[in-house]
Amino acid sequence: MKTVVLKFGGSSVADNEKLKQVAKKIIEYKKEKNVVVVVSAQGKTTNNLTKEALELAQVPNDREMDTLLSVGEQISASKLSILLNNYGYKSISLTGWQAGIITNEMYQNAKIKEINIKRIKKELNEGKIVIVTGFQGVDEKGNITTLGRGGSDTTAVSIAAAIDADKCYIFSDVDGVYTADPNLIKEAKKLEKISYEEMEEMADSGAKVLHNRCIKIGSEFNCNIIAAGTFTNDEGTIICKEIEKPKVKSIVKNSNITKVELKKDKIKKEEAYQVYNTLLKNNIIIDEFKCNGKITFNIENSNINKVEKIINEQFKDYKTFIEEVTKIAIIGYGITGDNKILLEVMKILNESELEILFIDLTKSKIEVTVKKANDSVISKLHKLLIENPNNLN
Repeated sequence: MKTVVLKFGGSSVADNEKLKQVAKKIIEYKKEKNVVVVVSAQGKTTNNLTKEALELAQVPNDREMDTLLSVGEQISASKLSILLNNYGYKSISLTGWQAGIITNEMYQNAKIKEINIKRIKKELNEGKIVIVTGFQGVDEKGNITTLGRGGSDTTAVSIAAAIDADKCYIFSDVDGVYTADPNLIKEAKKLEKISYEEMEEMADSGAKVLHNRCIKIGSEFNCNIIAAGTFTNDEGTIICKEIEKPKVKSIVKNSNITKVELKKDKIKKEEAYQVYNTLLKNNIIIDEFKCNGKITFNIENSNINKVEKIINEQFKDYKTFIEEVTKIAIIGYGITGDNKILLEVMKILNESELEILFIDLTKSKIEVTVKKANDSVISKLHKLLIENPNNLN
């Protein structure tokens, strides 16, 4: 019998009533296939635990934060297993480490090194629905680690690849991948298919539909991923290798970014390296790092307290300037080879009087960092590039 992996996000398992709906969905799949379920923490559990930890320490210890945050997924998994067993379907919940998920030692943003599937296979062979806590694993020293925000997606796809599952469904409160955030752009359309490369660019640019690392794993192992809605029966979006002719697929706005600027007289090259390496050693994800008379780089807003602490303790001789910035990403394979698209993007940004800080181009992405951007800019770009692409000059 083939196996399917079903992942349910935090909003899908937020309370007991939603858990009951999720259980019924799982039972439908169980009628025809073996089922492995991966769950996130319920609702705002992770946010609430993080908030409580920050009330105890401005920069909590990373190891202890991973131990704390891993609890949320365990609650979801055990509740769902209790429910399924009560419905008459044999089920067992497994923590990340019980499921054999081994990671590196990078707390808060660990990467999966391997999955020992022996326990999962054993439980499936006994006819059970196996429910695995997402977002977590254990390092080789036995410490609990977490995979970063959205890491349950990576757990699901990694397990699907390891057990050679038929399909991996990523269920959430969004019923697929859209041409823009449907909460911002009412004209946004759901995509039937999108390539791994395009989806990875969307995730890297801040789209919250799928975790970026799960796309890389899916592409590497050619795993069938379907992003779909938990509480609808509509077909979701298939993430696959298929690439159509060059065209804009989606537009992503990410305002969850802080630009940090460090200044002092005569910054030496080795000093810039020291700043960069110190941030990396503290598990700070950075981009657009530049040293040109001053040091500038971007971080996620959630890391600002940690970065400020590092600067205050280790780089006191720098003056620090911090401001929030926005990234606008136009996604579509091959679009940077079309000058018409590039010219229209620059025209709209210029007409919107946006101050451009950085432009990054790949085969599948035009990404522009600006000081500030409102939703009207996204609407203009969506209207021209996706709704009316034939109007390109």
